[in-house]
Amino acid sequence: MFQAIIFDLDGTLIDSRAAILDAFGKALAEKGIVPRIALAAVRIGPPLAETLRELSGSDDEALLESLAEHFKAHYDSTGYRASEVFADIPELLTALTASGTRCFLATNKRLAPTRLILQHLQWEPFFAEVYALDRETPRLPDKSTMLARLLAEQALDAQNCIYVGDTPEDEAAARANGLRFAAVSWGYGEFPNAGRLYFSTPQELCAFLR
Repeated sequence: MFQAIIFDLDGTLIDSRAAILDAFGKALAEKGIVPRIALAAVRIGPPLAETLRELSGSDDEALLESLAEHFKAHYDSTGYRASEVFADIPELLTALTASGTRCFLATNKRLAPTRLILQHLQWEPFFAEVYALDRETPRLPDKSTMLARLLAEQALDAQNCIYVGDTPEDEAAARANGLRFAAVSWGYGEFPNAGRLYFSTPQELCAFLR
């Protein structure tokens, strides 16, 4: 049994793509901005400011902050509720909790909507703690730093823990911290090369983690 299992959120436990893209589209429309790339091509997972910069094609911090506030107004009020849970994920989390495994959440999603989603899904009992880039001030720069902070604050041995995610960025952050990494096939990323733990279903993942 692992000392702890750390999960990514978007693309790993929930499919929030439609809800996020809708909020981006509404935020841009309210500012009269035509997206520089098609919304359908937006990657789900990077921090909010990074995606807004890509969509707007602007480095104007005032504009980006305004866009972010419009996005939050939509997503944090009702949009987050449209997130869908991947099939068999509740059973996975329930089984891990029943086995006594300590689970954590480490996500690029902002802390406020993350907590709203956990409350909405009644998933709060599944996670010992939730980590996000904006969990503290100043904001953490990236997921690698966030995982390092989690390991230190929770007194975890990286060699006895594992991070479960859906993108190569998740894998890179795990490797940078000496964490094992489990890639899932149902998310937003692609893993073209062999040589990693790779799971096609939550049932397979659950059998391995337990």
